[in-house]
Amino acid sequence: MNNYFSGAKSWNGLEQRKKNQLSSFSLPQKNQNSLKMSVLLGAFIDYLQHTKNSSPRTVSNYKLWIQRLVDYLGDPLISELRPMNIQNFRMELAKTGLDKKTINYHIIAMRSFLKFLLKNEIDCISPEKLELAKIPQREVSYLQENEIEAILNAPLFYEKNPLKQARDQLILQVLYGTGLRVSELTSLMRENLILGEKQFSIRGKGSKVRSVFFTSTALQYLEEYLMMRTDTYDPVFISLSRNSYGQKISRNSIEELVRKYAKLAGIDKKVTPHTLRHSFATMLIKKGADIRSVQTLLGHSSIQTTQIYTHVDDRFLREVHDLLDE
Repeated sequence: MNNYFSGAKSWNGLEQRKKNQLSSFSLPQKNQNSLKMSVLLGAFIDYLQHTKNSSPRTVSNYKLWIQRLVDYLGDPLISELRPMNIQNFRMELAKTGLDKKTINYHIIAMRSFLKFLLKNEIDCISPEKLELAKIPQREVSYLQENEIEAILNAPLFYEKNPLKQARDQLILQVLYGTGLRVSELTSLMRENLILGEKQFSIRGKGSKVRSVFFTSTALQYLEEYLMMRTDTYDPVFISLSRNSYGQKISRNSIEELVRKYAKLAGIDKKVTPHTLRHSFATMLIKKGADIRSVQTLLGHSSIQTTQIYTHVDDRFLREVHDLLDE
């Protein structure tokens, strides 16, 4: 077994083995159980891309997580894989400092891989034998109303460039007012929008199309922002940097933008684009929205995923309880 974790190798320096092999694969028809894991991984990646229409990020992550196991084991035959191999792999991941949640992602990816193999009549260990570590339910981070107001208005006070100010303020308004994921926001094109319409459609996770609604404020900012744009670039949110002007704004740029304005707004906690998504869902729940509607607006395929947004802070609970005294 190769000591994949030793020496100077690190997660950021993973070898991209068989980089060009993992596309356009189909499962060989003979001796399938004597195939190496790397070959079957290629078929699985092809399945994710072309059959399941998984997002590029999902495909990239699953490829990375399973490839780590393949490299750790030295690319064995699928018939040689045993639950104990994966248990040892899990322990090696823990030694590198990865938390339980991230390690679980690796196991979830392996489960999907094994289910795919069994579905294609390739004998392998049962996915059910791969247990996930129990993780305490974390408290979802979200912003209070005064913090939301502060961050949404921050570009007005701290950005002097008119176009950048308009773009940044619209990004914050859309993240909070629609609950879009960053990947959905960055992929938004002009053709997706009809000016004057508060509703538009977007292709989210799993290539599922859903309706998204602008707030009146966000719609106003959108119209003003697009009127300021003198270019014909397709992305709604473009980079304004000299070396990438006109390209769709990157995920990293959005994350940095949110961090910057949260700090300038005096918010003394970590704020990410997903914090604004949490805040969107939390505010809907507080205002009486039912969980199924929130699920639809967020684009969740499972109601269980939406359940994490139904937390209510102590102050709100006290306000509800105080109604008994009125």
